[in-house]
Amino acid sequence: MSTVYEGVGVGRGMAVGPVVKVHPSPAVPVGAGGDPDAIEPAFAAVAATLTKRAEGATKTVADILKATAQMAQDPALRAEAVQRAGTGESPAEAVDRSVQRFVDMFQAAGGYLAERVTDLRSVRDRVVAELLGLPEPGVPVLSVPSIVIATDLAPADTAALDPQMVLAIVTSHGGPTGHTAIIAGQLGLPCVVRASGVMAVEEGTEVAVDAAAGTVVVDPSPELREEAAARARVQAQLAQDTLPGATSDGHEIALLANIGTPADATRAAATPAEGVGLFRTEVLFLDRATEPTLDEQATAYGAVLGAFGGDAPRKVVVRTLDAGADKPLPFVTQPGEENPALGVRGYRLARRNPELLRTQLEALAAAARSTGATPWVMAPMIATVAEAAAFAQTAREAGLTEPCKVGVMVEVPSAALRAADMLEHVDFVSIGTNDLAQYAMATDRLRGTLADLLDPFQPAVLDLVATTARAGAAAGKPVGVCGESASDPLMALVLTGLGITSLSMSIGAMPAVRHLLHHHTLEQCQAMAEAALGATSAAEAREAVRALADKEIVGSLAL
Repeated sequence: MSTVYEGVGVGRGMAVGPVVKVHPSPAVPVGAGGDPDAIEPAFAAVAATLTKRAEGATKTVADILKATAQMAQDPALRAEAVQRAGTGESPAEAVDRSVQRFVDMFQAAGGYLAERVTDLRSVRDRVVAELLGLPEPGVPVLSVPSIVIATDLAPADTAALDPQMVLAIVTSHGGPTGHTAIIAGQLGLPCVVRASGVMAVEEGTEVAVDAAAGTVVVDPSPELREEAAARARVQAQLAQDTLPGATSDGHEIALLANIGTPADATRAAATPAEGVGLFRTEVLFLDRATEPTLDEQATAYGAVLGAFGGDAPRKVVVRTLDAGADKPLPFVTQPGEENPALGVRGYRLARRNPELLRTQLEALAAAARSTGATPWVMAPMIATVAEAAAFAQTAREAGLTEPCKVGVMVEVPSAALRAADMLEHVDFVSIGTNDLAQYAMATDRLRGTLADLLDPFQPAVLDLVATTARAGAAAGKPVGVCGESASDPLMALVLTGLGITSLSMSIGAMPAVRHLLHHHTLEQCQAMAEAALGATSAAEAREAVRALADKEIVGSLAL
């Protein structure tokens, strides 16, 4: 019998391939001991490994690897570590503290040197691992398409994955609406989180990852491999449908893509996506010691807007910086927050860092002028009508005037309850169902053990979505959903029935959502929405919707 690890699946995909493991940064034990003469060889080994990998990498990756290798070859850094070891510190402690001193100096200097802090920390992790005889930390360079397994992944690590070389992502921790799951969906990769014990699987072992079932099967049988192939064939067949999003009786609902980088935009623009419903700009800020300059941001935003321009420009919705909580940034994150999910994150950063938001908005306005595009911009974590009005004013003052659209995200229950008042000040709202569920259900979205409370079919969360949708209909203004619930085909039918006007999701989720919409009428969707709202539990709501849906199509999609 094959070993099976069970977790929480994200998406509907399935993949089979060899395992590669991501190891965390090593901790330095106090008084670890060791030979000081091992320090120089450890630095040399790390530099040699990085240089060799750079030879076979793409230019962008090669440049990063070469820069990190140069840091490992720095004679001043090596000399200080050796000197510290000579005073009684263990080799690992000496390297750790030497690197930290250089990090402090580089951050104080600012500019280009501050940007090299990431390389320094990477050298620290690799050299310490070498000294302690631990596996090399971080995401390995993949030589063949593989399934990446980790305890968890930092946002920067996940964002750096090459979708051409990663078949699926599995973590033993995390939750279905955490950053790893979100970016996996954005890349169109099957993902299973909370797969306890999965790190015991040896590297190179073949496994089958089934996101629909939430399982990881070691040494899959021929039958399971065929099932994965069949699932891929169905997905390929669905992708042949390139018509716009609409119900079978012609009610339109735009299907948009979630992206995080200009490269994501290029991939999405080559698909039938009707535009972008969520551009997560914080991805541009991750893994940096200083914020990107106005020109750097304008270039990135211009690349995204340009990808969806041309003779038939498509909508692009840009979310301003959503940092804090599970996406800390060294230059803005508030120290010592006991509960960062309830602290200074999202739009609240503008209270202490108003120039951070203004620079972003001015960069987006510059990108709009240079490309001739008319972006939509929205702020995250808006909690009051006053905040919505203030953001709209700031955006207009920064140059995002008509026909550009200004909106806010509905992620806090207070925003849903006062959506009608907010819509008097903004052009649209977009519901982030991941955070809305987190705050409505008082459940940390990173705590996978409470994943059942974050189910998008929770009736209380649907009540808040319905309230927002009604406010939008009354004001005659768009109400979109850009949270992960939009990528659930059954939930997409419910959201359509509630009056949502657009659904934004990962590219990989779009074919199934489009297919299900094309085979149900608006009246059927409204009946499903009513059934879901009338349920008393998430499980009851899901079953009520499934009972009203086309059973043959639902079965073919493994829903």
